[in-house]
Amino acid sequence: MRAEVQNTVSAIEKSLALLRQRMNWETAQYRMEEFNARVEDPTLWDDPDAAQKLMRERQSLLDAITAHDDMKQELADNIELIELGEMEDDQDVVKEAEDSIKTLAKKAAEKELEALLNGEADGSDTFLEINSGAGGTESCDWASMLARMYVRWAEKKGYEVELQSINHGEEAGIKSVAYKISGHNAYGWLKSESGVHRLVRISPYDSSARRHTSFSSVWVYPVVDDNIEIDVNPADIRIDTYRSSGAGGQHVNTTDSAVRITHMPTGIVVTSSEKSQHQNRDIAMKALKSRLYQMELDRRNEAINAAHEAKGDAGWGNQIRSYVLQPYQMVKDLRTGFETSDTQGVLDGDLDGLMAATLAMQVSGKSRAEANAED
Repeated sequence: MRAEVQNTVSAIEKSLALLRQRMNWETAQYRMEEFNARVEDPTLWDDPDAAQKLMRERQSLLDAITAHDDMKQELADNIELIELGEMEDDQDVVKEAEDSIKTLAKKAAEKELEALLNGEADGSDTFLEINSGAGGTESCDWASMLARMYVRWAEKKGYEVELQSINHGEEAGIKSVAYKISGHNAYGWLKSESGVHRLVRISPYDSSARRHTSFSSVWVYPVVDDNIEIDVNPADIRIDTYRSSGAGGQHVNTTDSAVRITHMPTGIVVTSSEKSQHQNRDIAMKALKSRLYQMELDRRNEAINAAHEAKGDAGWGNQIRSYVLQPYQMVKDLRTGFETSDTQGVLDGDLDGLMAATLAMQVSGKSRAEANAED
């Protein structure tokens, strides 16, 4: 077997070992048997919420075990094919098996990253908020570009995207927008995107074609599981209703159906404007509880808490990532050092590389540059 292929095989074996470690392989089969026994209990669905949670946990474990076993078997089959092809001097068989191993390596690496999403809320759906910052119309346009980027990313993942509220800019773009993104590990993937995003480009709104710098903030927090109790004192909140508006301030309805909830002890403000008033009130309350839950998660995690405390305003000195379109093409994450010249790909939703680098750093506590320095 060629050295290059052997290195790929070693990488796959390393990924499989991490998968086993993350799912506590020694007890995985026992836990699956326990899940199966509980599923057969005729009283299981007496508590629908608990039953659904159990079914999700069971399916997650089953998916992890199946993925591991399938990849392990596929690796063994292709190694055997390479050995057989080399013995019979059949280079077509060897090449086909080597190509399959290369494809398997990518799949194993993806599963390895997914295995890192084992935080308390990582598997949850998520709320995503984008707010324009310093820069006026430029920043409103940048906020709309970010919104498009994240919607494209979510759609590529097969996630469901639901618009919660939107506040259009006076001339172009959006001042703010909020989405609910639903799908397995939606929060786990997106949580690393919280922070200020900086854009440098030639402005399409500047007749002199000068270069402009714009800022927008992105904040992500998990949708609270129904089994998690978050108490909100009615005396601590103020609920306002108002008329939702479209671009340029044009009203899209004639009733005060939009809802804004302000949590006075923390200053948290959440809005919902895309449904009926009753639905908007329910959506906004869920969003508030999710924000409060996120604050509790932050308190448990010093790294995340420090990042949120230092987030400041959407302007100079607070950015986590820069997107430079002029005078050169580069997207660089300032936390990990990960960079790519494929700016259009990133703006079209190709974010997995950036997210993976941040996720790996959060797990190891080291940036890419620090990890490379140790190798």
